[in-house]
Amino acid sequence: MLELEHGFRVVDVHARLDVEPGAPPRGPRVAAEALERHLHQAGVVRAAVAPPAVPESEGYLRANNAVARHAIDRPFVALARLDGPRDPTGDVGARLRNLGAARADYHADPDDVERYAYGERFHGFRLDPQIDGLPDAETLDAVADADLPVFVHGGRGFPPDAAAETLLERGVTVVQSHFGGHPLDRESMHDALSLLGDYDTYHLDTSAVRYRDVLERALREHPDRVCFGSGVPDVHPNVALMELLTLDVPEDAMARAFDANPTRVLPALA
Repeated sequence: MLELEHGFRVVDVHARLDVEPGAPPRGPRVAAEALERHLHQAGVVRAAVAPPAVPESEGYLRANNAVARHAIDRPFVALARLDGPRDPTGDVGARLRNLGAARADYHADPDDVERYAYGERFHGFRLDPQIDGLPDAETLDAVADADLPVFVHGGRGFPPDAAAETLLERGVTVVQSHFGGHPLDRESMHDALSLLGDYDTYHLDTSAVRYRDVLERALREHPDRVCFGSGVPDVHPNVALMELLTLDVPEDAMARAFDANPTRVLPALA
């Protein structure tokens, strides 16, 4: 794909980096060199990267450390992916199961969070509770104490109100992927937009938001809370960029989404 020409500085808050051998459990595989090439083609200067899902019971310590190593001397900002024992769905059955949910050896614990937050290898956390489970309360308290942003995969199994209850109420800075509505759940996306008025630390990333009206409403009503996320390698960043560049919104709002907002949330992208 030809390099995309545009007049913005662009950073990406949602990229996946595959550093382990073998294919990821879902989606295409992308190694560090290929990811760097895709970003360059789209004119993206830096990206927040996290590992793909790993098999259950493996844990993310090895994958997170590998991502941090591959981010050195590349335009990548490493995020530590966290898992946990709790069912994130929030229904009655899940709440009962969570009462007896115990952290396994491979699950992230408060000590892991503290180690990830120490130093300059990791600049935030990524949660995908629908795949990895939700960390327990003690671990989430440690996440809040770390004072680093948390990038959350949103969807029907972990809707925006669940992010509010578990993270935003703890004062955590949250960037919710897909506007909280994956796959293509317009109602959840509008729920997420409504929450922006309730929580100053809540932000949305644009990955996999295919509705022009939803994107335009977000950028017009909350221009300081929208962050560009491509979802690479599932979507080429060229395609994700064009979805925003063709919107009917003020240029200033677009510039905020591409650069100012992400770098305010994650200063390492600056």
